[in-house]
Amino acid sequence: MSHLTVSDVTLSFGGLNALSKVNMTIEPGLITSIIGPNGAGKTSILNCISGFYHPTQGEILYGDTPLTHCSPHEVSNMGIARAFQNLELFSGLSVLDNLLLARHQNLKYSFLQALFFYGKASRMEAENRAYVEHVIDFMELEPHRKSLVGNLSYGVQKKVEVARALTLAPEILLLDEPMAGMNLEEKEDIVRFVIDIQQERNTTVVLVEHDLGVVMDISDRIYVLDFGQVIGSGTPEAVAADPKVIEAYIGEGS
Repeated sequence: MSHLTVSDVTLSFGGLNALSKVNMTIEPGLITSIIGPNGAGKTSILNCISGFYHPTQGEILYGDTPLTHCSPHEVSNMGIARAFQNLELFSGLSVLDNLLLARHQNLKYSFLQALFFYGKASRMEAENRAYVEHVIDFMELEPHRKSLVGNLSYGVQKKVEVARALTLAPEILLLDEPMAGMNLEEKEDIVRFVIDIQQERNTTVVLVEHDLGVVMDISDRIYVLDFGQVIGSGTPEAVAADPKVIEAYIGEGS
């Protein structure tokens, strides 16, 4: 696995800077959290990394490979997957079909092979199905595999959203507020899966989350954004004691 490096990234919309000279290093194998008040630019930096936005200035590298102007499809093919804050699922399809659909970019066979469904096409479809079934088992979604996503509870849908990203076998998983809107039991469930994803699947996790208790408990490193700028970074202990970080959160609540 390689480092993900964000260097002097600025993102502007009509003269307004959503991000201003942001620098981050995402080290492989760790859980790195990005926190900050509402509107601080947390989702914007994930959008830049995943190719949904292209920075106005600066550079994003995955190892030696530039991501700055890549499309979401290209970023995904490099091993970086994204689970969204707002669910990006097909509510009229089953859990299984949602996850199989997410694997479509792995199906690389000719039209003729697809037409007659033999050889490479048949083999790749079987391999993809097996991988999706493994993810369903890992995320404990077996009871819901044939259920329509739109009929599931919000907490289960959030698990499906994470599972959808995992079907891409990412080296880096970007999680945008995976616990938003959940009750305590559902949060504990997702926290357990985030830790398992890092440890059992050897996946680098980048987590955007508002629950500071969770962030402090599971993060190896934290970056703090405020008004599009990094105002603090380091271990959870160092960030918790940083006066600038304390001031930013006190300001949010006042």
